[in-house]
Amino acid sequence: MARVIVVGAGVAGLTSAVRLAEDGHRVDVVARDLPRETTSVVAAALWYPYLALPQDRVTAWAARSYSRFAELAVDPATGVRMLTGTELFRSTTADPWWREAVPSLRRLTPTDGLPRGYVDGWSFHAPVVDMPAYLDWLVGRLGELGGTVTRLNLGGLPDLHEAGAEVVVDCAGLGARLLAADHTVVPVRGQVVVLEQVGLDEWWLATEGDRPTYVVPRTDEIVVGGTEEHDEWNRTPDPATAEDILTRATALVPALAGTKVLAHRVGLRPARPSIRLEREGDVVHCYGLGGAGVTLSWGCADEVASLVSGAA
Repeated sequence: MARVIVVGAGVAGLTSAVRLAEDGHRVDVVARDLPRETTSVVAAALWYPYLALPQDRVTAWAARSYSRFAELAVDPATGVRMLTGTELFRSTTADPWWREAVPSLRRLTPTDGLPRGYVDGWSFHAPVVDMPAYLDWLVGRLGELGGTVTRLNLGGLPDLHEAGAEVVVDCAGLGARLLAADHTVVPVRGQVVVLEQVGLDEWWLATEGDRPTYVVPRTDEIVVGGTEEHDEWNRTPDPATAEDILTRATALVPALAGTKVLAHRVGLRPARPSIRLEREGDVVHCYGLGGAGVTLSWGCADEVASLVSGAA
């Protein structure tokens, strides 16, 4: 077994670290931002392949993650639940390209009473993840397996000789622009509003152009969004955008009208023309997961583990 350093403490890095530790490797995570400071904690975290390519690999990774999340959902401590939800469209739409990643997907019909303005859609059971709780669980699981998480501001990927390691796993997200000198990784800004839970137990999603509208219930709150702003680095919530999000979310789910706002948050999704998951010498790169970091996390972690075994 190898000593492995994982760079990045978001969901991709922590999941890869846990998966490697499960294989018996000694794993240490280093990152500038600790888990609850990462973009991952902002995510609404509905399982859904989004802003991630190529389609064939993403479908396979998403299917594997779906299965693992379904297993984790039996333990409330993980923050994972399996909830039924609906995606709606204003025009007739073909089945999603990731259709094979979900066990079942039911097309909606006029008798299902589609909301006004929508003519097509589907419903399926999907993992929904309470990210603060889940990130804490991943850290705890890694600790149980002998791994560590340490804050470290890096100017480059760790030197293996100096670090006393055999393999580095690069899960730096947007940090890969610096650490891997990869400027094809760009931010896609996403803003959300966190609402008080009003008894909602199903998720909703509708996409119009580059404006995804989603309503994702957690146990104690509801996350509504969102935005898809490419090459935008601003992390400050915009009041006008928040008002627009609330208007769209309430139109989609009228029960949200007048619900108390708990927080405004912004995250920068690490997007890339295609996900980079490959071995380069003694470095395994895993970044560019876009808006699907949670959705692909366990599938990508399986492949990371396979590549580390080949590099060790």
